[in-house]
Amino acid sequence: MIQIKLANDEKRTYFCTKNVMMAVNLTEFRRNIKKYLDEVVDNFETLIINRGKDNGVVIISLKEYNSLEATQHEMSSEANMKALDKSIQQFKEGKSFEKDLLE
Repeated sequence: MIQIKLANDEKRTYFCTKNVMMAVNLTEFRRNIKKYLDEVVDNFETLIINRGKDNGVVIISLKEYNSLEATQHEMSSEANMKALDKSIQQFKEGKSFEKDLLE
């Protein structure tokens, strides 16, 4: 679940489906650092490294991070949010079309 707070203090919640995150302790991560980093990059996994009670680090791939940043930027504008909501509604109503991309 992602919750976005808009400039006018309105909040919108979006639900995402994703595989369960991997979680390891720091010792295990150190022991197999290459394996875990490859898993994050190759399979778009999210890795949580536990560092004690209520303390930890989250590792995601650069591609995933850039995607999150772009999404946050697009959803930070009320106009963008309205355009996205309108597009989703049109798609649900079957008011969409396919178009070939130019190369």
